Amino acid sequence: MLKLTKIKIPENVEIIYLLGQHDSLLRKVQDLFEVEISLVENELWIRSTEPEDIRKAEDFFKEMIAALQNGHYPDQMEIEYLLTRSTMNEKKGEQDKTLSTVIKEKGTVLKKANVRAKTSGQSKYLEAMRENDVVFAIGPAGTGKTYLAVAMAVEALKNNQVNRIILTRPAVEAGESLGFLPGTLVDKVDPYLRPLYDAMYDMLSPEKFQYLRDQNIIEIAPLAYMRGRTLNNSFIILDEAQNTTILQMKMFLTRTGFYSKVVVTGDITQIDLKQGQKSGLLHSEQILKNIKGIRFTYLGKQDVVRHPLVKEIISAYERSEKAERAK
Repeated sequence: MLKLTKIKIPENVEIIYLLGQHDSLLRKVQDLFEVEISLVENELWIRSTEPEDIRKAEDFFKEMIAALQNGHYPDQMEIEYLLTRSTMNEKKGEQDKTLSTVIKEKGTVLKKANVRAKTSGQSKYLEAMRENDVVFAIGPAGTGKTYLAVAMAVEALKNNQVNRIILTRPAVEAGESLGFLPGTLVDKVDPYLRPLYDAMYDMLSPEKFQYLRDQNIIEIAPLAYMRGRTLNNSFIILDEAQNTTILQMKMFLTRTGFYSKVVVTGDITQIDLKQGQKSGLLHSEQILKNIKGIRFTYLGKQDVVRHPLVKEIISAYERSEKAERAK
């Protein structure tokens, strides 16, 4: 039997933002949730024989309306997040926050860097960075681990919470033996730190970034060169931490000085260490979890904010790895 639900569209919500240009978003919701949707005057009529399909579509449009009423216009990545989350059938609770909650709750907006958390997982990640001195972010590519860490670092620098930003990353491909490569120290490590540069350029103009580098306010340092230092009043980011050894991770974490914040990011599904070497990130997860002031945050494919196909690619590799382990 065909069932019907009606959603009233408030006067201050523009239809084009709710339904997409030429109703493209409306058609996408219809196909995804297998419902029929009609616009009747100022109401959306949602029909289906399955109440659960109606509920999913209704939840999606209600969240869109709430966001639009708050003056926030969800971009394509946020829309994909809502659609993905709706299809995952998560239990209601802390891990099922609405988009409106995510964009409004404390800590999700970086006003100085103009960056917002786009998922519940990212919101928790930002909160963890604000409330803890050492934060580990573990998750697949595209979940914003590095980008949000850089945004937080820029915000902290602009707010005079730290005196400098230090970016580091293991150069696994070069075996950390950078001395034989041509050029200056920065030239040697630049190829490995390019993702950090890309994120930094989104926060600062190239001229401002170059000035801060020249003044050593933003420092680029390969992990191998961190030994023996004490880093006070700094925001320190270790990227691609899954490719550190246990000794490298211990060395890095013990560089932390007073009034500093450390963020360690990594993807444990992409470990490039030589066979027989254990990842320092995996080891630290085992031994540091219960220390006060250290927070581990986990991002998943539901937090991916790249092209929608990235989620499918991650899922395909997960299925393949699971099948290999079963063999």
